[in-house]
Amino acid sequence: MPSGDVLVLIDESGRVIEWGRLAEELFGWSAEEAVGQSVTALMREVAADGERRGESFSDAAAVLVKPVLRGTSVLWQMIAAGDTMSGQDVAILKAAFTHSPVGLHVLDNQLRVVRMSTATGGPHDTPVRHLLGKHFTEACGLADPEEETAVAQRVLESGEPVANRLVRRIKAPGQPTHRIHSVSYFRLEDSVGNVVGLVASTLDVTERENARNRLAVLDAVRTRVGHQLNVMDVCRELVEAVVPTFAGIADVSVIEDVVRGEDPPLVPLHRDVPLRRAAFQGRITGHPLGGVRPLPTGTPFSDVLSDLRPRLVAIEEDSSWLAADPAQADVIRRSGAHSLIVAPLALRGHALGVISFYRHQQEDPFEEEDVAVASAVCAHAALCIDNARQFMREWIIARTVQRRLLPHQPATHATVEISQLHLPAPEGGGAWSDAIALPGARTALIVGDVAGQGIAAAITMGLLRTAIHTLAALDLQPDELLARLSDTVARLVAARATLPPTDPLNREPLTARCIIAIYDPVDLTCTIARAGLPEPVAVFPDGTSASLPIPPGPQLAETGNAPFPATTVDLPEGSTLAMGTATLADAVLAPSGPLRPLLDDASAGPLPDLSDNIAHALTDGHRAGEAQMLLARTKALPQDRVLTRALPAGPEAAPIARAEARHQLKAWGVDEETAYTTELIVSELVGNAVRYGAPPLQLRLIFERMLTCEVSDTATSAPQVKHARTIDETGRGLFIISSLSDQWGTRYQAQGKTVWAEQPTGVSTERQDGAGRPT
Repeated sequence: MPSGDVLVLIDESGRVIEWGRLAEELFGWSAEEAVGQSVTALMREVAADGERRGESFSDAAAVLVKPVLRGTSVLWQMIAAGDTMSGQDVAILKAAFTHSPVGLHVLDNQLRVVRMSTATGGPHDTPVRHLLGKHFTEACGLADPEEETAVAQRVLESGEPVANRLVRRIKAPGQPTHRIHSVSYFRLEDSVGNVVGLVASTLDVTERENARNRLAVLDAVRTRVGHQLNVMDVCRELVEAVVPTFAGIADVSVIEDVVRGEDPPLVPLHRDVPLRRAAFQGRITGHPLGGVRPLPTGTPFSDVLSDLRPRLVAIEEDSSWLAADPAQADVIRRSGAHSLIVAPLALRGHALGVISFYRHQQEDPFEEEDVAVASAVCAHAALCIDNARQFMREWIIARTVQRRLLPHQPATHATVEISQLHLPAPEGGGAWSDAIALPGARTALIVGDVAGQGIAAAITMGLLRTAIHTLAALDLQPDELLARLSDTVARLVAARATLPPTDPLNREPLTARCIIAIYDPVDLTCTIARAGLPEPVAVFPDGTSASLPIPPGPQLAETGNAPFPATTVDLPEGSTLAMGTATLADAVLAPSGPLRPLLDDASAGPLPDLSDNIAHALTDGHRAGEAQMLLARTKALPQDRVLTRALPAGPEAAPIARAEARHQLKAWGVDEETAYTTELIVSELVGNAVRYGAPPLQLRLIFERMLTCEVSDTATSAPQVKHARTIDETGRGLFIISSLSDQWGTRYQAQGKTVWAEQPTGVSTERQDGAGRPT
């Protein structure tokens, strides 16, 4: 006899309502005789008849009796079990349904419970007998019945089991938290493959999942918090890591001095110490960031900062501490928060701030185990905040040093209009630009960059900037300036190498780059040399632009003896020269750069507007790191401000030069004393050129912010100041020049040299314009 065949169907009163063909063969009763009879009486007669024949019921067949549902009634089905159900099998099933911690639910094809284990019981301790016939989502008390019904129905239809689904049960009144169950579904089929229902198993995994979630929170905090080096950013990372996995709302307040990089105070904290709300996460409005205020006393927040002990607080309507802080109480009430953990942000007994974790609405309240999680979260966050604080302190010092070492306002130059663009990196840096006035109305335009960040980069930048100003006073050409600046950097590198191994600078390489351009408003030329920085760009008055082909030189203090080649280019009046650091090379200076069209419009408007446009575009993501750019629009020195005369090579040159100078100085309105001094300087310069130089000779007077006298010849010998004896008739020329002028020097060209001397113009301020030129 095949197992699983239906023999008899019995109603709740024990009477037969169906009698199958196999039952007729097995028991000898026809369906007409059996239906309506008591199954107990029928089985008694079957047993008595067997005894008369010397047989037992078990010799005839093994049967299985199980409950089934018909509508809302429970019926009992007697099935032929054959040899498949041994005594051991029955014992196993009995143990599984009575003692196993895994809840077993046998469902029919309508997902109604026909049998369930008694060890786990029903939700809220409902007796098992009251749950038979109910839909399994109701019998199990599942929080999302629609979703679970859909999952079970798919298993019923497809036959593909679903294992270990995490579902929540409805929280019972007075129960502190929701319970989490692992639910699995398996389809039931009879011997011929007909679908008869499902088995749903449930296991309470609340503690396991809570522990796993707490570990996940700690892992998220350690992974995501501490990447930024700004106190406010670290606090923002913290709240994003814990909401909503650990709390529905997180609120971080940091002591104001800590935000500014100052040392954190010791506890207990003084009641007037202000705290800044640094970060907030959660669905609630009216809780702005950035507010600064002291914490009201008598609240869990102030208590935490007095003893650095975290607190688990239940929020009730009549909580007394809410009255001590009405503003915070209003926010808490509007959020629907019911559970709170307040934990300190502290390090080595010093208070950094406080963080508040809230759970609200349908979230489970915090438990004691959560306090330990909050403490671990705050311990890691405190380390990250303190690192950011120390960095911020160094950053503030570095930015202050850099700001003090850089010119606050570019000096006004009569022949060059200057606009500087400086976009510092968040970590600070060592980029700078300068415009230095040189003799002969010329201007040195400089952009430099020291790699690195922080105080070391800012101080190194200041040293190099000072060195350039000192070297520029020697009136050197750009290539010679870079060579001597490179020697200065090499000495700084050597000094770093002698520092103790524990000094961070000992291991930090020193890399510096620079570009120098000297503009001559008389010749309308610009001589440029570069060391490691990109090619400059010239935008001409007609609107065309070009990258100037300046040969690249090595970075400063690079090993080897590679030169810094200089190139002289023509720059018509009204041209704009753009020089910048490497961060601007691809975006602005390159011909195909996305911001190059902004630079190409340099001839169309004021330079400050151009600087602003480039700055706004760069802040949209076209740069990485510190950016420095110098824009210089050229002007020509008016011809009536320059006197140029060729001189003969003989003794007659000095009288000719004096006469030419006297006539020109009178036209410029120079006072008599300055004119006399200038004639004497011209006479001595020409006399030296005649005596020690080589023809041709040339005199040039330049009247701009200073009155400059220049005498050029083709000899390369260097003039020297001599201290002549009283009886000597010569040798006092340069000594006289150095005594009468503000400064003097020698400038070497490809062919020969120029000796120059500068002095004030000798024109009253009433007759000068804003640039110091005569009106």
